[in-house]
Amino acid sequence: MSEQTLHARGKLFFLDKEYVAEFVYGGIDGAITTFAVVAGASGAHLSISVVIILGIANLIADGFSMSVGNYFSTKADRDTYDKHVAIEYWEIEHLRDKEIQEIRDIYAKKGFKGELLEQVVQTIIADKDVWVDTMMKEELEMSKDEKTPLQTATVTFIAFVLIGTIPLLSYLAAYVMTIPTEYLFPLSCVLTALGLSIVGYFKSVVTDKSKVRGILETLALGGIAALLSYYVGAILENIFR
Repeated sequence: MSEQTLHARGKLFFLDKEYVAEFVYGGIDGAITTFAVVAGASGAHLSISVVIILGIANLIADGFSMSVGNYFSTKADRDTYDKHVAIEYWEIEHLRDKEIQEIRDIYAKKGFKGELLEQVVQTIIADKDVWVDTMMKEELEMSKDEKTPLQTATVTFIAFVLIGTIPLLSYLAAYVMTIPTEYLFPLSCVLTALGLSIVGYFKSVVTDKSKVRGILETLALGGIAALLSYYVGAILENIFR
């Protein structure tokens, strides 16, 4: 990879299509969990300021927690890959004949025979890096993820906060303009549904499924979370008031 490409990636990695999955799942989690907080607070008839405080606290705490989990998950995958690469290099160095036979067996199963099979084997083992890469993909079925732990964590956090802010927009707007209190939660519902629909669309791109199905599934999850939170908030408000 060229230095110019790396520089471009360093500046715009969060817009790279490789990170769509992190953005989608971070966004879904951010929207649903924040909307659940808003719904619960609304069900308990809490004040606007309390809703905003709880919502922002959720955004920061849960967003950071999710990004940290993503960081360590990605790092663990990369460490596992690197460990197996080191093992393959050691085996090539110390168990050369065995590793050559494994390459031969792999391509024999693919239908290569006779002289052509031997040509393929000799071509691969002529370069250790190619040899190891072949063993990783063909024998261990492992491939290196070019996404770094820090970048995946950053994208997750950005998506969580960005999409997760949507359910709070109507309450934040109430501080700079006059909006009847009874309209705030319905507005939050509409805005959250719109945000979830957009994220659901991109989720379907990642999973290569129906766009409509992706949107409806995401909306359903958000709706269930909202209903549970709203009625839990209402019940607790009646119990402790």
